Amino acid sequence: MPQQPHRPEALAWQIFLGSWAVRRGLLTAHQLRSSAWVRILHDVYADARLDRDHELKCRAAALCLPPLAVFSGPSAARLDGLGYAAGFSDEVHVTVPTKVRVGPRLGLRIHSTDLDPLDSITRDGLPRTVPARTAWDVGAWLDPVPAVAIIDGLLARGLVEAAELTALADRYADRPWPGSRRARRAFALADPGALGPAESRLRVRLLLARLPRPVPRPAIRLASGLVLHPDLAWPQYRVALETDGWYTDPGPIQRDRRRLDPLVAAGWIVVHVTSQHLRREFPAVVRQLREALVHRGWRP
Repeated sequence: MPQQPHRPEALAWQIFLGSWAVRRGLLTAHQLRSSAWVRILHDVYADARLDRDHELKCRAAALCLPPLAVFSGPSAARLDGLGYAAGFSDEVHVTVPTKVRVGPRLGLRIHSTDLDPLDSITRDGLPRTVPARTAWDVGAWLDPVPAVAIIDGLLARGLVEAAELTALADRYADRPWPGSRRARRAFALADPGALGPAESRLRVRLLLARLPRPVPRPAIRLASGLVLHPDLAWPQYRVALETDGWYTDPGPIQRDRRRLDPLVAAGWIVVHVTSQHLRREFPAVVRQLREALVHRGWRP
């Protein structure tokens, strides 16, 4: 039977500085490298039984950051419950005041700026930006597709209201910060009706391809009284886009397609795409949608 790694009770289920544990005699440098522990950041270790997610990485970062540091951007969004905003392998985004000097650190993305007092809050022992400021930073720092997916999630969960984003954009209008234009564009692309990150990313990709703005999951009532909800639609042109699940088995795909047969019978054009189409043939999807929309009267 293999020998169990040494795990002192004082360190069980904990995050700790490796140098501190060695100085206290809790572990030797050799024991620190055993399978009982996982290295999160430089000199920061955790019990290997803990879930390896972005929150664990943030808690590890908190042990080696100055007191005025605040988790921000995707990291703040993850701490507020958006699991897809950042993963274990992603960098931890941290904002520090301009007067605080923090050198580059592997695994951390340091942003130097002075936050307004109302822009941060502490929950569960972790300081992070409030959701409105998180949305601004995400929009300023990230590419539009992942940025809008996070902003949509904040809106959909009621963590921030669209009016707050408008007020924030107005509040920062006279501040020439890097990324301000990107943040305002991301706000303009956001939609509180989005049902998930996959739909958000697809919608933004279509908008960046210069197609008209689609409506996510609209309720389309047919003459029979049946109400259908395609993934995305342009009701004024009677064109819809349905992502046929994320299946490889043809059975569920065919069931998805039959679900919207009544919509086709009512005179709608329904474009079906699969995850493979979106990954490998996105320009072809855009062309098909453009042709359908132009056929129905849209003029680019």
